[in-house]
Amino acid sequence: MGKLNQMEAAKRGIVTDEIAAVAVDERREAEWIRERVAQGRIVVPANKLHTSLKPMGIGRELRTKINANIGTSPTTSCLNQELMKLDSAITYGADTVMDLSTGDNLDQTRRAIIGHSIIPVGTVPIYELACRGGSDDAIDFSKEAVLSVIRDQAEQGVDYMTMHCGIRPAMLPAARARKLRIVSRGGALIARYMAQTGRDNPFYDYFDDILEICRQYDVTISLGDGLRPGCLADASDRAQFAELAQLGELAKRCREADVQVMIEGPGHIPLDEIEMNMKLEQLWCDDAPFYVLGPVTMDCAPGYDHLTSAIGAAVGAWKGAAMLCYVTPKEHIGLPNAEDVHQGVIAYKIAAHVADIAKHIPGAMEQDNAISDARAAFDWDRQFELALDPEKARALRQEAINERNSPTPLQGTRNGEHFCSMCGAKFCSIRVSKEI
Repeated sequence: MGKLNQMEAAKRGIVTDEIAAVAVDERREAEWIRERVAQGRIVVPANKLHTSLKPMGIGRELRTKINANIGTSPTTSCLNQELMKLDSAITYGADTVMDLSTGDNLDQTRRAIIGHSIIPVGTVPIYELACRGGSDDAIDFSKEAVLSVIRDQAEQGVDYMTMHCGIRPAMLPAARARKLRIVSRGGALIARYMAQTGRDNPFYDYFDDILEICRQYDVTISLGDGLRPGCLADASDRAQFAELAQLGELAKRCREADVQVMIEGPGHIPLDEIEMNMKLEQLWCDDAPFYVLGPVTMDCAPGYDHLTSAIGAAVGAWKGAAMLCYVTPKEHIGLPNAEDVHQGVIAYKIAAHVADIAKHIPGAMEQDNAISDARAAFDWDRQFELALDPEKARALRQEAINERNSPTPLQGTRNGEHFCSMCGAKFCSIRVSKEI
């Protein structure tokens, strides 16, 4: 493990192969990327043992990235289904994937996902720690048990890990006053342990040892928001912000230890509070990349939370979030399948793209300009090629043609149609305006 990790190299003025690859992908100078990795404003999650990885960077000045959660549960899914979800996530444009498995054969599932993934893979070690415990509340929070899980996952090639190190005993009274208390699985398990034992958070207590493992394997720490709000009524409260301030202190310790770090954020947030949340994270966490779940902007649309959250995600990324954790239509309802993954990834690719245009990210509008040219030329095939979801666009176009009295095979402009089914030839504004 003699190779320098990304932050160590960046601090020494070295442009690694991974940093150089990110620079090409982002259309930036390699030195510009290196400086920000050294500062902690950009992270490049790249475990030294994940050999199939295509490097990517996360930071608010880069293209907005999206993560897709997959993973088994104790009652649902299997390895083949998880690999199908992984393929769906990569096909439709996810930048990272998190294995949140809590079912059987965690080791086998994780190894298979890492082996098949060309994008960074994240995990939540406390889930495996809880699964090793057997019964519902028999979790071994000893130093040996916690570090064993983290080291095992690092040795398998996990690129980043969510660890709920910032939730502390003094924050629990504020959490008890909430409508939904604690909705983070990891946060809830740690809170129960602290309440039952009167001890501090073990992930906080063992933080220096965790840093050493992550530094050795170049695992990026994603400081989990164990007190993120789970409904609008709990948004932007004392518990949430007390933890955020603690995460800022922990992020400083990560950087001092040459460990890359990003901060996880809310959750359910009203639209008018999103910008304030993004700015507070930048201020309190010294501009560490902010990785947000949504935010979900309303609570009464189960089945459509990929949409309610994509609205918040677009605003969040515009105002400073670096990576968006997708939400699928099954959020709050059940474990997503491959089609749910598809729907969630596309919704979040849209949100990320909207934000990148608003932020004037280099090259962000090229695809939009190209598809506009294709529309002007009535080049249907080219429009489909440039679409975020070409299959859906083609299917809807064919459906529109089939609904007419005399269906014509879908063949771009070869069928002579310089108009769409909505306007028809007489009212086609693009065709008419060409006569001006």
